[in-house]
Amino acid sequence: MSLDKISAQLAGSKKSVPPVESWNPPYCGEIDIHIKANGDWFHEGSVFKRLALVKMFASVLIKEVNNELDEYFLVTPVEKVKIEVDDAPFVLTQWHWLDEKETVMRVRTNLDDEFILDEEHPLIVNKNGDLYVTVRRNLLAKVHRNVYYQWADIATEKKIENGTELLLNSAGCQFVLGHY
Repeated sequence: MSLDKISAQLAGSKKSVPPVESWNPPYCGEIDIHIKANGDWFHEGSVFKRLALVKMFASVLIKEVNNELDEYFLVTPVEKVKIEVDDAPFVLTQWHWLDEKETVMRVRTNLDDEFILDEEHPLIVNKNGDLYVTVRRNLLAKVHRNVYYQWADIATEKKIENGTELLLNSAGCQFVLGHY
């Protein structure tokens, strides 16, 4: 499986996020693409230098959970290839309020995906205390440390039985940043 072949298959797609859920291509093996924990994409050990190419591949990225193990694939209408992902395929790097009352937050990933932090794109805290936001489908973006510190600075505190929760509100939803 070559990068050129996958790129050629995707080149004609005009939609930013193709309907990969409706595709059921055969599995064609693995390709040496690796997404590092910091969001960098590598092919055969070399970092992708063209953001447009990374965005194109990210648009056809899917995650499948097999025996509680996350597996990632690039999917085209005619083939499905496995890739490696260290943590999450995206990193949430920026945010801002959309309104003066600071009730709706727009967030952005390292690949320029933008969306509202809300019920469809919730903030999730894993068992290790790491923060993630659902980008699309079941794909996550890890919240960058700088964003976390900015959110912790604006979070409200709520006393609970075993301490205090840090809460963040957006689009009518309340999200827990952590406990202490």
